[in-house]
Amino acid sequence: MALQEEKMGNLSGKRALVCGGTHGIGAASAEALRERGATVTILARSATGTNTLACDLEDITTLTTTIKAELDANGAFEVLVNNSAGPPAGPLLEAAPADFEKALRRHLFASHTLVKLLLPGMREAGYGRIINIISTSVKEPIPGLGVSNTVRGAMAAWAKTLSKELPPSVTINSILPGYTATQRLDELKQSLAKQRGVTPDAVEKAWLATVPEGRLAQPSELGAVIAFLASPEAGFVRGVVLPVDGGRLSSI
Repeated sequence: MALQEEKMGNLSGKRALVCGGTHGIGAASAEALRERGATVTILARSATGTNTLACDLEDITTLTTTIKAELDANGAFEVLVNNSAGPPAGPLLEAAPADFEKALRRHLFASHTLVKLLLPGMREAGYGRIINIISTSVKEPIPGLGVSNTVRGAMAAWAKTLSKELPPSVTINSILPGYTATQRLDELKQSLAKQRGVTPDAVEKAWLATVPEGRLAQPSELGAVIAFLASPEAGFVRGVVLPVDGGRLSSI
């Protein structure tokens, strides 16, 4: 039994690239992957130090150059976590075309670029795990997040389509986080409070009223699920969108 438990979730010898891994769910994902033996490289605009790549995901040209150089220098990645902060809050009718373009570059275009760059190494290794951190808005759009709802839906459709095209042993899945205690959620709370003319506490109280668990998620809880999807044990999980939301969603 002890030997079996030791093997579960073992990612020793695997390299993981975690986007937006300097804070929040991204940082928790990086930590969970490290705990399971993976060597983690963080890709983020503000990344500094060892095993980090500093790059703006909206700059696709620089992103491509950066990743190609990393692959040439240090070899392939078997795990990719696509994660980035969502677009600013606001009604859909107030959004300009440039708002959609900016968000699509950061999320869809960057993720697609990374998959195409990393896939040859995953194919050669016979092992690949692509995990997208998206939003519950994929299933139920969130009021006041017009551009985000649109772009997150595009990401989910992209991932499902890709799940049919990727080779065996290379999977793609999407996590739909519920309300999670991160800096990003706090910023969103402040923004919505200002829009609605209420206090931030009132915004959070309204959120929690819809969550059967009655609390915010901790980033580490998301990290644990992401680490499972990156593991050998999740090899037959492919093309799913998995809510980790404390039961908030009403849809099946």
